[in-house]
Amino acid sequence: MSQRSSGSQHQAVTEDERLLTPLSRERRAFTKTDSWRVLRIMGEFVEGFDTLSDVYNAVTIFGSARTPAEDPFYEKAVETARMLAEEGFPIITGGGPGIMEAANRGCQEGNGLSIGCNIELPFEQGLNQYVERAINFRYFFVRKTMFVKYSTAFVVFPGGFGTMDELFEALTLIQTGKVRHFPVILFGRTYWKGMTDWLRDRVAGEGKIATTDLDLFHTTDTAGEAVTIIRQARERRTREFPAIDRDA
Repeated sequence: MSQRSSGSQHQAVTEDERLLTPLSRERRAFTKTDSWRVLRIMGEFVEGFDTLSDVYNAVTIFGSARTPAEDPFYEKAVETARMLAEEGFPIITGGGPGIMEAANRGCQEGNGLSIGCNIELPFEQGLNQYVERAINFRYFFVRKTMFVKYSTAFVVFPGGFGTMDELFEALTLIQTGKVRHFPVILFGRTYWKGMTDWLRDRVAGEGKIATTDLDLFHTTDTAGEAVTIIRQARERRTREFPAIDRDA
């Protein structure tokens, strides 16, 4: 999801880097210790939970921040988010440019609740203009918690390391039973084919995952199919868990 190479010089230090970088005893002032930093992390969780506490049945849309507006996948993301919003699904993105912007834009066009969970990076990534409700995070792991907690489906458009990170975290949580099975949709069969073939032939083929784990995700090339999968999953949840499931 980043827009600049990790090799850039003189980048600003982020809170994630401060947390994950060991310090010598001489440099550990009280307000810079990990114990003190826990309070900041707690505050970030509280802000996220408070801001999104009324959000139900949201769909998170991931994809590259580098996707230009003239890219066909940008238009597909707009269409998909618009159709989901018209079905009553709030849309959550990382709040940045590219596919994130397209999804927030489509959500607004569909009169849905457009949410952006932005992240502090070594270089500035501002919120796109289509975000209606915004939260700014310092820590990736807090932000990723919000994506999973408030979403009932992920739609994953072509992207890079950040997109892959979010995709495989979701699949791992589902595989290990940490969250109930919810739809994970890979948009763009040709783009994802190399990865899905590798997962089937090498990873599942060598027994590193079960062949049934390949059923944890769907692939599609159409917004209509993605929306149908997500809508049907919502209907199943409503039947199976009527006491805990609520409409958006």
